[in-house]
Amino acid sequence: MLTAEQERIIDATAPVVAEHLDTITRRFYPLMFERYPEVAPFFNQTHQADGGQPRALASSVLAYVQLRKEPEKVRTALATVVSKHVSLGIQPDQYPIVGECLMVAIGEVLGDAVTPEVADAWGALYQELATLLIELEDASYREFAERPGGWRGTRRFSIAETRQESAVIRSFVLKPVDGGSVADYQPGQFIGLKLSIDGETVHRHYSLSGIPNGESYRLSIKREPGGKVSQHFHDTLDVGDELELLQPSGQLILDETTSPVMLISGGVGQTPMLPMACRALEQGRQVVYVHAAQEREQHAFADELDALAKKDYPGTLTSVTLYERGEGDGRADHIGRVNRELLERHLPDGSPECYFVGPQGFMTAVDEALQELGVPAERRHYEHFGPSRPLHAA
Repeated sequence: MLTAEQERIIDATAPVVAEHLDTITRRFYPLMFERYPEVAPFFNQTHQADGGQPRALASSVLAYVQLRKEPEKVRTALATVVSKHVSLGIQPDQYPIVGECLMVAIGEVLGDAVTPEVADAWGALYQELATLLIELEDASYREFAERPGGWRGTRRFSIAETRQESAVIRSFVLKPVDGGSVADYQPGQFIGLKLSIDGETVHRHYSLSGIPNGESYRLSIKREPGGKVSQHFHDTLDVGDELELLQPSGQLILDETTSPVMLISGGVGQTPMLPMACRALEQGRQVVYVHAAQEREQHAFADELDALAKKDYPGTLTSVTLYERGEGDGRADHIGRVNRELLERHLPDGSPECYFVGPQGFMTAVDEALQELGVPAERRHYEHFGPSRPLHAA
């Protein structure tokens, strides 16, 4: 717990730190990778280059400073951070590395303004945050390990089956090498993986695109231009190859109501929506499934969605497909982009819960349209595949 004097210093210096926080976090990551290269595999370097990871760190620090005296709010604000850390298997002994490098970065950016008293106060604040994150992450690790088919740390899986879903998306069905069962997860969640490419260890996380079955997990991965891991999956990995999985995680899960559901996806953002649609239909809910693909060749899971519509579920499914360009070829209901008019036409009555995933610009446009249509913020749910950031951030 911070002393009264440390609290006073934090309150007095927080505006200055906030003003320079982007610069601090941009300095922090290169510094940490230089001092501790062993932590680099935990980070997607693409998100370092485009500034996504530093922005996410800055947002998390600011959220904690602003909300730290309200325990429930701060736990909610940190839920996404905890989910991403759990999918990477972050451990308590890694937090001192972050703390050391973050304080050095603050000192380098703010210079003489960082007196010993200021450094001591911010160091104590970081330790408070680290202690809370360690507690929340350990609770998640323990809860999952105690489930039937659960584990702690990594578990080896092998590729049992692959399927080309579209020109750019390929599915991989993974089964545990030990032959045991696998724990269930909440539809909409993602899972962390660890593998070696050319002798280099890398971590990634991907949405679980199948429904829980106790035997296997399915990942559906888009080939990204310049994507080291996605290209390795598409070009190198095949049936029989092995990799390590961590536990499922993520906050994009269905609410516990009977309200209608609108699922809106762009491109590979469809992967968490398929199991969410199945779960909502099992619950007897009305489901409107809106998917936007760039063109017919990139439209994945069309047959799977058709089959889903024919199953005898208690709920009802309405599917709406858009192609940004080209001809519909009988598969697309519209040519163009998701916009306010289309969402208004298909938005269910009765206070629907709306979930959307896709590229940043796509999610921003959907969020703005739903807001204009009167869907309150608490009924608009989304999740980033990469580092989290506000949808309307500059």
